[in-house]
Amino acid sequence: MGASLWGTTGTAQALAPAESTPLTVGALRQWVGAAGLLAIAAWRGELSAGRLRHWPWGLTLVAGLCMAMYQLCFFSAVARTGVAVGTVVGIGSAPIAGGLIGWLFRAERPPLLWYPSTALAVLGCSALALSGQGVWVNAWGLLLALGAGTTYALYAHFSKSILLDHAPDLVMAMVFVCGALLLLPVLIWQDWSWVWQPSGLGVVLHLGLVTTALAYALFARGLGTVPIATAMTLTLAEPLTAAVLGLVVLGEPLSLLSAGGMACILAGLFLLAQRAGRTA
Repeated sequence: MGASLWGTTGTAQALAPAESTPLTVGALRQWVGAAGLLAIAAWRGELSAGRLRHWPWGLTLVAGLCMAMYQLCFFSAVARTGVAVGTVVGIGSAPIAGGLIGWLFRAERPPLLWYPSTALAVLGCSALALSGQGVWVNAWGLLLALGAGTTYALYAHFSKSILLDHAPDLVMAMVFVCGALLLLPVLIWQDWSWVWQPSGLGVVLHLGLVTTALAYALFARGLGTVPIATAMTLTLAEPLTAAVLGLVVLGEPLSLLSAGGMACILAGLFLLAQRAGRTA
């Protein structure tokens, strides 16, 4: 469910004012999302001095740094090597990195069904991103995209460690507060006056409250119950949702390659969901 909400991000950005930039959108999304997660934690009675007295601030800061680095790496990769290659490598490398990290550091051996499920989902993601778009490859862009996938998997790894002993909403709130503070220089150096336009404010509120606060509150609950590798593969529902919204809301054409990509992602997620359901 959380990944489906993330899939609305691209459609929302397409409706943002022309003066907006990916870096300012990402930083504002982080700040509004952090505020929304703090509000959720306070509403659930999790934001108290007693809960924060022995809080693992070191792990939280590292998780927040990983989230901030993911934002910067992903948007920079897209700028250098294009949306198609940046998205394929950035999002597609996260499940692989998650599987390796979970295996090396958490002794989470992915189930056999994870391999074909992930292969299908990554293949579908690649088909969606590459369909009907000009493709160019930049070495630095590829490295930045790999950095985005790796830092996102690391964020999940460190967050899962905190989730073992703390409430999910509070964990996400603290991680995103740390990430927002680390992204403060972006808002100092960049012009974000466009946010006060009605369309700009609507986009930022949607990105912050829906695709960040609500989505990550749901993601935290799932992350606490499944291996990192499984969680990373399930996040590939994001490009599927984005593709459907592109067709319905933005009127983008449906090519044979796009349709095949959507079918591959659905098949991969279905296989993995069947496995997760039997495990639960």
